[in-house]
Amino acid sequence: MSRPSVAEKRRQFHEMHRSACFVIPNPWDIGSARFLQSLGFKALASTSSGFAWSRGYPDGPVPRDQVLAHLSELVAATEVPVNADFQNGYAHEPEHVAENVRLAIETGVAGLSIEDSTADPARPLYDLDIAVARMRAARRAIDSSGGDTLLVGRAECFLVGRPELEETIARLKAYAQAGADCLYAPGINTRAQIEAVVRAVAPKPVNLLLGFPSELTVKDVAALGVRRISVGGALARSAWGGFMRTARLLAEQGSFAGFAEAAAGRALDAFFREDLERRGRQ
Repeated sequence: MSRPSVAEKRRQFHEMHRSACFVIPNPWDIGSARFLQSLGFKALASTSSGFAWSRGYPDGPVPRDQVLAHLSELVAATEVPVNADFQNGYAHEPEHVAENVRLAIETGVAGLSIEDSTADPARPLYDLDIAVARMRAARRAIDSSGGDTLLVGRAECFLVGRPELEETIARLKAYAQAGADCLYAPGINTRAQIEAVVRAVAPKPVNLLLGFPSELTVKDVAALGVRRISVGGALARSAWGGFMRTARLLAEQGSFAGFAEAAAGRALDAFFREDLERRGRQ
């Protein structure tokens, strides 16, 4: 079987957003991406935080070019569509957002998100008119590159200390009008909040972040009208949690007990050997 082309993956990604609900988990490197793909997930999304931690950064200040190289690696290593967590476009001015979006498209990603967070604690969100201009710039960059990359508009209100549903919905609706194909409000988590967002932006699809323990299941979320579910940095945090607990036991108590739940090296070798052989046959 030949590898799908970038255009084919982008067409598939758009089609996935037209009906039903799917989980789009977030790998942070090639190995985690290959494993998630092997489990049958039909699309993957990068995680800015998971990648940042793997490079020794906090979430946010990873240089743009490192992020672009990472996206290229994920796309090249997988056969499924990849959505880029492209933060705030790695720029403030709309024209610079457009240029960076163009560079992201060149990596082969099937979709990318642009958020309205400024990374400035004093003014954590762009004013709505500026945020809309930035979204329109991203839309123009996509359209001028063929128009087949899916654009996700993110309202970061709940993540920056402004958990106001009315403002969140107003921003999402404005981003939809500015050309976003999919809407995303990370931080909403109650059934009432989710239903309100889905209803407000319909018929545009909604991405829900569930990167924390929740009573909701995929079936529950689908019933609320959500089209896709991502987990952000939660898988990376899970891996870090096991690593940190085990390392602290070793450093503080001289105990090797933390290795009891480690994955078996033979199992990992077997998976990656088989995966490598399969890729060689493509």
